[in-house]
Amino acid sequence: MMRILLVSSMFPGREEPDYGVFVKQIADALEARGHVISYAVSDRRSGGLGKHARLAGTAVRAARVFRPDVVYAHYLVPAGLAAAAAARLAGTGLVLTAHGRDVRNVDGMRGVRRLTALAVGRANTVVAVSDYLRRELLRELPSLKDRIQVIDSGVDLNRFRGRDAMESREQLGWDGEGPFYLCVGRLDERKNVLRLADAFERLGRGSLAFVGDGPLRPALDGRPGVRLAGRLSHDEVATWISACNCLCQPSLVEPFGQALLEAMASERSVVATKVGGPPEFVTPESGVLVDPLSVESITDGLRRAAELPRPNRAARAAASTHDVRLQAERVEAVLERAAAESDG
Repeated sequence: MMRILLVSSMFPGREEPDYGVFVKQIADALEARGHVISYAVSDRRSGGLGKHARLAGTAVRAARVFRPDVVYAHYLVPAGLAAAAAARLAGTGLVLTAHGRDVRNVDGMRGVRRLTALAVGRANTVVAVSDYLRRELLRELPSLKDRIQVIDSGVDLNRFRGRDAMESREQLGWDGEGPFYLCVGRLDERKNVLRLADAFERLGRGSLAFVGDGPLRPALDGRPGVRLAGRLSHDEVATWISACNCLCQPSLVEPFGQALLEAMASERSVVATKVGGPPEFVTPESGVLVDPLSVESITDGLRRAAELPRPNRAARAAASTHDVRLQAERVEAVLERAAAESDG
């Protein structure tokens, strides 16, 4: 049993239940394995620099009071910096997890490279959620070569499982003619939601629902056959996924692709971007990889994915190798090693 201080700049809360759910599910799986976790987390998107300062303060106080065996952080900056300070104060090991935007920010935001180097310089191990992200991080910080490991966030196979699609659609009031397509994620440029909506319009049939919110919501509102469900809890997302025939995530870049994995676990076929992590786990039997810059490619992907088996047992089989309990076991080994190295 370890005493783990978890530091994260994203964590679900009552007001924003979708915020960082992949962090919580790993933490829940670690607790189920008998470990004791103290949380220093931010549970809302707003707050700016003040939010980050509060996170750092909470992490440092927890290091003094909780006396962790190891500090485990999600996102390199700012959470990784707060975690590094806490680990130094507690004299413990440090494990950081990179998720994507934190790696892009290394070269995309002024001063972030130096701050990231400070955070990872203290870490025993840096975890990347995909091999794609590992390569991106090593390109920015090649000194990490011997301290980086790939462990994705996993999927809860109990929450995301095969259910009757028609029953779920009746529960949600999602009617009309199929195929029923779903996109889960922030409604912004990176998620490529406008090209997806244009591709769906070209397809000329079915229904397309978006779960999430963001700046491009007004550009999607009112389109024929398009439904906007808004921001939802993880359990509500599971119901929407079970109601669809195909989940679509043709992002401009996807460091991993959490929603894709959840849909596959739910026995649903997927339409996924070729750029980033999805090619590492989306098999030809479970979905279609598309060029995110081509509306024609996305349209073809929508058509082909709808022709795959329903329910898609091969998708479930592919997702099962990413069971969050297996991933938590792998994270546990990394944390134990970091704790032992700090003792030494």
